[in-house]
Amino acid sequence: MGVGTVAGDVNRNDRSIVALVMLAHGMVHTYELSIPIFVAIWLGEFASIDLGLASVPVTTASLGVMTGLGFALFGLGALPGGILVDRVGSKRLIVACLLGMAGSFLLLALSPNLVVVALALVVWGAAASVYHPAGLRLISTGVEERGTGFAYHGIAGNLGIGFGPFLTALLLLFFDWHLVAGVLALPALAAAALATRANFEEQAAVTAADGGEGGDTGDDGTDTDPGGDDKAGAGVSSFAEFVSQSKHLFAGGFALVFALVMFSGLYYRGVTTFLPDLLGSVIGIEPIPVSELLPVALASGSAGGAPTLDVELFVYAGLLTVGVFGQYVGGKLTDRIRTERGIVAGFAALAVIAVAFLPVASLGVGPLLAICALLGFFLFMVQPFYQATVAEYTPAGLRGLSYGFTYLGVFGVGALGGAIAGYILTVADSTALFLVLAGFATVATLLGVTLLRRRPTPA
Repeated sequence: MGVGTVAGDVNRNDRSIVALVMLAHGMVHTYELSIPIFVAIWLGEFASIDLGLASVPVTTASLGVMTGLGFALFGLGALPGGILVDRVGSKRLIVACLLGMAGSFLLLALSPNLVVVALALVVWGAAASVYHPAGLRLISTGVEERGTGFAYHGIAGNLGIGFGPFLTALLLLFFDWHLVAGVLALPALAAAALATRANFEEQAAVTAADGGEGGDTGDDGTDTDPGGDDKAGAGVSSFAEFVSQSKHLFAGGFALVFALVMFSGLYYRGVTTFLPDLLGSVIGIEPIPVSELLPVALASGSAGGAPTLDVELFVYAGLLTVGVFGQYVGGKLTDRIRTERGIVAGFAALAVIAVAFLPVASLGVGPLLAICALLGFFLFMVQPFYQATVAEYTPAGLRGLSYGFTYLGVFGVGALGGAIAGYILTVADSTALFLVLAGFATVATLLGVTLLRRRPTPA
């Protein structure tokens, strides 16, 4: 077979994989970052959470714990998802993820109280949890231009991150939140139907990307799959093997990477969970009656009970959309600089932004939008760097397991960030919250520095 034919096959394979993971990743984050929009609604609509034998008042702390259940499972499920994807391959899990998320939002649409809301969020977390180990393993073993694959993967995630909250906020102008949740279930159903038709080779890039790199990856004989089918042909097949392979992963630099992504997750969830409410109540962005934005002829008939535009929800959506550029820049840079350098720079910037956020935001609309844009850019710029770093510190045959542990740290341990944020806002204030967030980013920066110093410079 000629080189041109091989290149053509690889390019088609790359395109098929990247198209699938972009679609699925966008869906996952569409739902994930729509949830804080609903949190802002639930804070005003419900007074208590009825647990049968007891009733808990609705506060930022109690809602932080409630939403944290779903977000925690989003991360905790990543580890068994990572084990499973190494055995059965990525495509099946991605389809199951999309169907499960659609079902969870249909349940949310039918929720009569916050207990059922919490159950719906748990279902969402369980379904969504398998995506990251499945999608990222697929890129790391199937796409030859790995950094570019991570970049486009991240861009799609951020399009979902921005579009989901924007669409949710727009629909909530005119419809009850139950109906909005039901409408949001439809895109995942359509995406699942498209995903079942995808056709690609999951292990196409293992030899090129891992077998020839040496160093920290692929030296244990588990990084190839001669069969090249949709199953991994590696991974772990028993609890004893899980324990031994996990020890193998954590014996090296991956232990530091895992610690780093935990603090990344705490920052991410801590800043996003209550940010819409913070922008409205703390910084003081006032709702605008929709009638003021309409032509006079239309506005004249919309008095009395007309909907209002919650500007803070759209500022929040815009902040997240800016992350598209951060994901793209971060992904492209992983092919050009050492990933540890990007990690250090990104988290150092996030520490500074956390300290400066409230003072800058209080200066006016322009500074507020500027600091929000910087937060959105760097919050997502760091993600391709730590995703690529995981690939550099782990063998390809255990890539699903390694990404499972990674997102156990990012979204499982990281889910505590929402509960921590809610507790701080209940007992202290937003200034204390942003100082704690700065501490998370500072620890992640120091861990990045440690990785940078420990890893030998390539010859």
